[in-house]
Amino acid sequence: MVRLNKIYTRTGDDGTTGLGTGERVPKYSLRVEAYGTVDETNAAIGLARLHTGGAHPLVDEMLGRIQNDLFDLGADLCAPDTGKPLGYEPLRIIDAQVVRIEGEIDQLNAELAPLRTFVLPGGSPAAAALHLARTICRRAERLIVHLSQTPGEIVGGPALRYVNRLSDFLFVASRFVNDKGAGDVLWVPGKNR
Repeated sequence: MVRLNKIYTRTGDDGTTGLGTGERVPKYSLRVEAYGTVDETNAAIGLARLHTGGAHPLVDEMLGRIQNDLFDLGADLCAPDTGKPLGYEPLRIIDAQVVRIEGEIDQLNAELAPLRTFVLPGGSPAAAALHLARTICRRAERLIVHLSQTPGEIVGGPALRYVNRLSDFLFVASRFVNDKGAGDVLWVPGKNR
């Protein structure tokens, strides 16, 4: 159980932060950038939920689960599996979370017409907010992949798969809340030449 009695600790005043392993790293480290961008994705989803709560309860319920998963993902990234005992069982993204989000993508996508061109971010406020969350998620994914390919750094396979599926979910959800795709703003190649 997390318990926060005091919000400021002053331990980061030197420009470092503590990982779940106890190791201190610079606040600009790739690992901190990765889980910080996961947190940014979560905040963007929170803003999107301001538009999905009443109008799109199915999507809103899914987004609520995803927000919780994103804290799991942040915890996973914050405590890399170094093989050394930590004194506690670290939280990890598991395959069941990936399978669940795949099922939710399929559920929403089943009601959408196939795309014949790319979709521009926009349409309804909910769709625009979900597109913004999607682009932040893609940045998080790029950072997590970079981290996973950095010598000496460890990222679990389920974490990589989850963040990849999440951006797909956010795209499909944006179309779903855009009147099931009828409100999508479609890209017209070369329209303004």
